Amino acid sequence: MAFNLLRPIWRLLPLDISTRQRLQRGLFRVLPFLFRKHPGFKAFVQARQRGELWRGRGGALPEQDVQAVPLIDAEPLVSPPARLIAFYLPQFHPIPENDAWWGRGFTEWTNVVRGRPQFPGHYQPHLPGELGFYDLRVPEVMARQVELAKGYGIGGFAFYCYWFAGKSLLERPLEAYLDSSLDLPFCLCWANENWSRRWDGRDQEILIAQAHSPEDDLAFIARISKYLRDPRYIRVGGRPLLMVYRPALLPNPSETAKRWRLWCQQQGIGDLYLAYTQSFESEPPAAYGFDAAVEFPPNNSHPVDITKHIQGRDSRFAGTIYDWSIYPERSRHYEGCDYRRFRCVNPSWDNEARRPGRGAIFLGSTPSGYREWLENAIRDSQARIADPSERLVFVNAWNEWAEGAHLEPDQKYGYAYLQATRDALMRTQLESPETPVGAENPDAAAD
Repeated sequence: MAFNLLRPIWRLLPLDISTRQRLQRGLFRVLPFLFRKHPGFKAFVQARQRGELWRGRGGALPEQDVQAVPLIDAEPLVSPPARLIAFYLPQFHPIPENDAWWGRGFTEWTNVVRGRPQFPGHYQPHLPGELGFYDLRVPEVMARQVELAKGYGIGGFAFYCYWFAGKSLLERPLEAYLDSSLDLPFCLCWANENWSRRWDGRDQEILIAQAHSPEDDLAFIARISKYLRDPRYIRVGGRPLLMVYRPALLPNPSETAKRWRLWCQQQGIGDLYLAYTQSFESEPPAAYGFDAAVEFPPNNSHPVDITKHIQGRDSRFAGTIYDWSIYPERSRHYEGCDYRRFRCVNPSWDNEARRPGRGAIFLGSTPSGYREWLENAIRDSQARIADPSERLVFVNAWNEWAEGAHLEPDQKYGYAYLQATRDALMRTQLESPETPVGAENPDAAAD
């Protein structure tokens, strides 16, 4: 297919996400016959239909669940139908590097409080509820996070780790977790991009760079081995789960995977279960020597642009507004896949706080819509994956406050998204009680 031939060139274009999407839509309009089998073309056609829907509303926002939900006092769920793993951002404490790059005392909260509404009804800023503007150097913070996560059905955290050719950043919370008695399982996701002054993954002004090499592969796996050995570390079929954010940035990801596997086997850790997030790539994991892929909405998910249909936008707004409600709808009819791919959902998304006036805003998210999406993701995982230890569903994210993607309680919704998480697990559990998640079945069938 034509787009397969052009894909390597397309990936190399130095464009931000919004520009890339506009160019893609232009190609779909002008050359539809070349792209009818492209996964984004269906979404392009769908976008036209959604545009009619928003025009019919006169640009008004749909009804939203706005009543704050209180904290519940309930025991953690027993034998959930899937293990929910929430991505966890550790950038809630100052470090010398961020002080130098962004100003003394910088944390993610510095971004969060910059959020401003860009049109009537726009939910900004996202302000924390019970946990407040916490500092992850305070042990009681993570203890309460774990307590909330367990109470509402989260089965583990996927901590982002940041490694740059021998230098680790933002590792203090993870090291504190390792040394603690906190009992929520966890795993790591290596965010292996360069750090730059832009927040969209593009390299314009690099602050700290990667320097991938065979030697760095071994140095990285040796560095994180203390986590892989921890009894709380999440395992799939007895194998430690290690995720990489963007494997295509590695010079030869298959060789990297071989080095990691061999090193871990030689060190008595055993074989790894390698997965990557489909944040920018959507290749079969075998192309990288990996075992599985993880969806990562809203990235790489062909969202529906509704910017022009939203009335009252600030005249200076240069960002993009998307229709979040398409995700629960799509989840009612998940498309098949010929490799192992774990479902992922997100409660909402809005990075206006990180990119004032230029954010990517996903409009229409509600706790009930999130609950439906999560229920469908769990049901789909039950239908496809026989091994309970491999029945994973990811949530993006636990605490991405500056991206408007957080399960942690906020001042607007209270505990609504946490309650929706628990409700989704309970509803699907009642439908088909079965083997507890975490029990291993080595003879289970794959997709």
